[in-house]
Amino acid sequence: MSNKHSGLPPLPLKLSAMQVIGLRDPDEGDWSRLRTLQYAELQQVSLLRIVAHGAAASLAVFLYYQLLPLWILGLWLLGVVAAVWNVSRLDHKMGDITRRGVQRSDFNHHALAVAGCALPWCVALLFFVPLGTTAEHYALWALAIMLISGSAATMTSTPVAAVVFDLSVGAAAAASFVVSGNYAFAVVTVLYAGLIVSAALRSARIYLSSRIAEAGVAEKDEVVSLLLREFEEKESDWLWQVDTNRRIRAASPRFAFALGVEPTEVEGESFIKLIAGSAWESGEFPRSLHELAEKLKRREHFSNLLVQVELDGGRRWWELSGTPMHDDAGSYVGFRGVGSDVTEQRDRDEKIAYLARYDTLTGLPNRLMLTEALGEAMRHADQWKSRCAFLMIDLDRFKAVNDSLGHQVGDRLLAKVSKRLAGVITEDEQVGRLGGDEFAVVLRDASDKGRVERLADAIIDALSQPYQVDNHTLFIGASVGSAIGPRDGSSVEMLMRNADLALYRAKDEGGNEHFSYEPSMHADAEERRKLESALRHAIGNEELELNFQPVVNAKTETVVSFEALLRWNSEEHGFVSPGKFIPLAEDTRLIVPIGEWVLHEACREAVRWPNDIKVAVNVSGEQLLEPNFSATVVRALADTGLPANRLEIEVTESVFLRDGRTARQTLEEIMALGCSIALDDFGTGYSSLGYLRTLRFSTIKVDRSFVQGAAADNQESLAIIRAVVAMARSLEMSTTAEGVEDAQQAELIRELGCTKIQGYYFGRPMGAVEARSLVVKGRSRAA
Repeated sequence: MSNKHSGLPPLPLKLSAMQVIGLRDPDEGDWSRLRTLQYAELQQVSLLRIVAHGAAASLAVFLYYQLLPLWILGLWLLGVVAAVWNVSRLDHKMGDITRRGVQRSDFNHHALAVAGCALPWCVALLFFVPLGTTAEHYALWALAIMLISGSAATMTSTPVAAVVFDLSVGAAAAASFVVSGNYAFAVVTVLYAGLIVSAALRSARIYLSSRIAEAGVAEKDEVVSLLLREFEEKESDWLWQVDTNRRIRAASPRFAFALGVEPTEVEGESFIKLIAGSAWESGEFPRSLHELAEKLKRREHFSNLLVQVELDGGRRWWELSGTPMHDDAGSYVGFRGVGSDVTEQRDRDEKIAYLARYDTLTGLPNRLMLTEALGEAMRHADQWKSRCAFLMIDLDRFKAVNDSLGHQVGDRLLAKVSKRLAGVITEDEQVGRLGGDEFAVVLRDASDKGRVERLADAIIDALSQPYQVDNHTLFIGASVGSAIGPRDGSSVEMLMRNADLALYRAKDEGGNEHFSYEPSMHADAEERRKLESALRHAIGNEELELNFQPVVNAKTETVVSFEALLRWNSEEHGFVSPGKFIPLAEDTRLIVPIGEWVLHEACREAVRWPNDIKVAVNVSGEQLLEPNFSATVVRALADTGLPANRLEIEVTESVFLRDGRTARQTLEEIMALGCSIALDDFGTGYSSLGYLRTLRFSTIKVDRSFVQGAAADNQESLAIIRAVVAMARSLEMSTTAEGVEDAQQAELIRELGCTKIQGYYFGRPMGAVEARSLVVKGRSRAA
């Protein structure tokens, strides 16, 4: 490849070592152009040089700080810093060399700066070594070898720098061994420095060859681009020509090829008839074909006219330009023009336009199109002093389906949801998908006050019906939030935000509900934002604390364990209910660091109790799905010294809905450590015997609602407790009844067969000191 016109030598590169380094002009090519290619990426190694020399200098000072006066070491270290700074300054100065080119003065200054960078190390090797032991000598030599190797590896773009530094420091290192009488290591050092320099020159040659090749390819690409641009500007795909009767004359081969026939077959045929296809017989011409016929009829010049044509190969799109022709007498003799087939470009543009406004999964309008539709609805409402509405829809329990059955099932479910939504709306309404499992409806006219409510109810009812997807019967629901424009917002953004606030309220109320926007929702959202901000700093501000509620043996009423319960006493908000901040922590994933803190604190406190008393810690699904959660448990046990068999992890059935496989795997890892697992609130959610069969829970906790129901002689609650107790016994699990508040309830629970009891009757949640005191008093009474 020849590059003489661009100042580059041909490849393969035939330059001597001195020419690669830059100490001699190349036989072919320009010296400055070659150096510019080499030095273009010089700044990239500047930071690496600073780090390497800084680390090496620090180690050298550490080696000799007891052997040399500190002022000498300080001066030497200052010399290293000054030398490295000077080289880095020149590196930065060469940041624009691709624009101005490298001059010989730049080359010389940089080489001298690198020599200055080598000087402090030469001084250390020659003058520090005699004052230390052999160990310090070898250590300093190792640092020098490290810098030599690093210079050779990183300075391939500036071989003169590698050669100057490596030879200078290598010579000083060899001389230090000669002075100390170690001639063998002196020879080894010389040989190593020579090999490194040789390797550096070889790498520099390869690097320079690649840079020359890149520059050559870039120049060729530029030339080819210029030629193609010139061709595209001066040439067209084909020429066409018609006479005064609009019949083809002098058909070019490329024009005939575009029509799919031979040139002789189209000669004398009607141009419009050839490209109209079946429309010629029916008379139903596309508008673009009408426009072309009118242009030809009126003998008007036209350019880049997009025309839909119908040929044997199907529908195509042509871009035509034409000019009327006149003879020497000025009489009209026909049309001549150029054309090109732009079908692929047209299809591509249509596809891009479709993708920009429609959701590919459901075929519904996307967020952009919904936003435009809402904007138009608001302009219409403003013009006619009417009202419009925006409804946001979020699917309830969709995430559980997606996580448990996979994204393919989830996508098919979304497609079915979109069809149901499309069947609910009317012509004056537009439904679309905002993303994920969120949809929206724009009502152009919401003057009927009851229409929004009726539509929301219809959506909830339609989406709550069962779905059949891949042999699965699926049940989900929908929450709807609505806002009326312009009453609830004077802009698209404001109306969408307020509908979102109403949707959040519907989700917060348990889902499957519709809420209209109310101004108070802003205050709620602001309160939530402030609460979240305070919660993020709760651990650092030491605002969190643990309470412990005792769990007793149902027969002996002695304490067998404590359940750790989190409390938050915020400096800004005061005491915040767990029912308020725990869901917030889970939504924002703050539950992960907070949960880790709870785990450590609970274990740390449990160490102070007698060895037979356990501590139970509640763990959310977000924590279980966190990678290496079992490692977090291991750290808590190791840091506090709590035996694993004294830690019980409590989970609810909901943890298995999002990613049951990961949850089971994590719990199995925790059980393998020796910890026990309790299933909390069994029977209140998505109860499944499959969890009990695949995981060896130590305890099943009966929810307080069943305990209160049994105390009120509710037969269903009594039957459920008996069934849970019987099942637990068969699986060799214990049962804990929650929410026992008086002696009668305690006696009833004992009769029903529960093995452990928890509730206010035996102790409310208490501080760590009270918990320890309760244990001590209990043991004293027992004694």
